Amino acid sequence: MAKTSRPDYPLPVLITATDALDAFCQRMHGETFVTVDTEFMRERTYWPELCLVQVAGENEVAVIDAQADGIDLSSLGVLFADEAVTKVFHAARQDIEIFVLRYGDVPRPMFDTQVAAMVAGFGDQVGYDALVSSLTGGVIDKAHRFSDWSARPLSAAQITYAAADVTHLRDVYTRLSRRLAQENRLSWVAEEMAILNNPATYRGDPETAWERLRPRTTNRRLLYILKEVAAWREKEAQRVNIPRQRLIKDEALLEIAATAPANADALARVRGVTRGFAEGKSGTALMEVLAAARRVPDADLPAAPQARDSARPSAALVSLLKVLLAANAERHNVAPRLVASSDDIDRLALEENPEIPGLHGWRREVFGNDALLLKQGRMALGVDGRRVKFIPV
Repeated sequence: MAKTSRPDYPLPVLITATDALDAFCQRMHGETFVTVDTEFMRERTYWPELCLVQVAGENEVAVIDAQADGIDLSSLGVLFADEAVTKVFHAARQDIEIFVLRYGDVPRPMFDTQVAAMVAGFGDQVGYDALVSSLTGGVIDKAHRFSDWSARPLSAAQITYAAADVTHLRDVYTRLSRRLAQENRLSWVAEEMAILNNPATYRGDPETAWERLRPRTTNRRLLYILKEVAAWREKEAQRVNIPRQRLIKDEALLEIAATAPANADALARVRGVTRGFAEGKSGTALMEVLAAARRVPDADLPAAPQARDSARPSAALVSLLKVLLAANAERHNVAPRLVASSDDIDRLALEENPEIPGLHGWRREVFGNDALLLKQGRMALGVDGRRVKFIPV
């Protein structure tokens, strides 16, 4: 079955001109909410290449060709800044990154149905197709999931496929928001949206790029060199607009930090680094970064990150806390991962009163208070038929 727009919806309109986009956005300012999705390409570039923006109002849906000759997307940015119109996404992070890069801010206000679905008990990171099926009975086929959205002209099937996401999303949003309002959980969603609503979430800092590599060392010189070369790779990948891994793979970057090659021949001997790269413009620039890093005196190197407490939590206690988490998440019909991560559980098992989200706000009511009682020996777990039960001690 092909993925189609809602049968009660008018056919999607392909917008390729600025005046048509301006008129559509002007009409959308009168909506209470609009649903939004994008199609983009990133396989060959560092920056996402925006191809389409799909927007649906109550009675119309537009597929906006972001690559049409001469089209100006400014009116779309004005719509996204309209505080009177809620912008609804599903799994918004990558879409929002594109808009932050283009407009300098996130769409406001914003609602992510993936976050809302987790709050409503649909599991961890529920897929859009599963959510549509569960809430609306609609069927999503992924026939055009791997389309080259930068290729023109677009086929009628591609346009229909792209529009379907935002038309079904209207039903998903209305049903989810109604359900969460009845359960007094809309504030939970708002709390979870705080990270997505912060533009800094989408602006990677080259100076912290090395942290992604998770080096297992406390060698100050190596860590300093890794920090410098990782920052250089991030900036260079941005400059030439290619994926960072295509410029230099993580494994090669770690070896470069460990061996600190002093010339192009040594750099070319690093696995994954070609001689052409080592002797070219990028390789020369990288060698200058390495030379500067080697000149820094030992006394001026930053301190190594403080190692985490090497103590290991009791495996049995961790297991008990995970059972408690699963049971309480089931009882409150909320995704367990939204309440506490594995790292949170480990810290809770190790520390008396750790600073974790599970001990604040609604999470404390759902899980944190019971977890502390369990640790203090004031609660036991038992089985009542087919469910876990809590026994005061």
